[in-house]
Amino acid sequence: MNRLALARDISGLAAIPGVETSVNGTAAVCDPLGALYLPDAGLLVVSDLHLEKGAAFARRGMMLPPYDTLATLTVLAAVISRYDPKLVVSLGDNFHDRIGSRHLPENFRASIVEMARGREWIWINGNHDPDGIVDLPGVSSDEIHYAGLTFRHEPKNGLQKGEISGHLHPSATVRRRERSIRRPCFATDGARLLMPAFGVMSGGLDLRHKAMHGLFDKGALIAHLLGRDRIYSVRFSSLLG
Repeated sequence: MNRLALARDISGLAAIPGVETSVNGTAAVCDPLGALYLPDAGLLVVSDLHLEKGAAFARRGMMLPPYDTLATLTVLAAVISRYDPKLVVSLGDNFHDRIGSRHLPENFRASIVEMARGREWIWINGNHDPDGIVDLPGVSSDEIHYAGLTFRHEPKNGLQKGEISGHLHPSATVRRRERSIRRPCFATDGARLLMPAFGVMSGGLDLRHKAMHGLFDKGALIAHLLGRDRIYSVRFSSLLG
């Protein structure tokens, strides 16, 4: 599903249950809106919001539809309302460039302030926004260790137990009804988990891309694809190349 369209018709997916998984023994729920919830810690994880992407392109003379920040925050508000987390961790590339949070329009800033009310918020620094955030609730960090897990933007090479990261915008392709369908996905082999991009204008990198090599035990790897009506859990061996 086009994630920009998702923000205009969010009620259906918001009512669909997530898929239970675990990361290095910690229970987690993959939500169909693209967030991960850790119920024991009351922790909600999102990744690669890429807020103000349209504005960043406009500053460089490329005009994109200016609806991405509103749409992404609409989806984020829905998932926060669903779980009412104690802590939100946003795994980097929160903004599409280094000055995005500084120039964030006040109505969007007020929306984030309202979402953060009564809870902690941690902004992980990404490669697009390495300097952290400006005048928003919460704190910035390069990575955190919490609830027995490590949260960072870019996955480290090799097998990393307990790592939850983003950056690569994983997607996967399956065959359904005689045609191939590509969707963003959560990717996990039980030891680590790679988050889908949450931003509505973010692309995806196939799980079979060379950038993914060495990150997972492929025999245990499962892609949880974000579908139109549910999450589809597919073993790596059943994905199209």
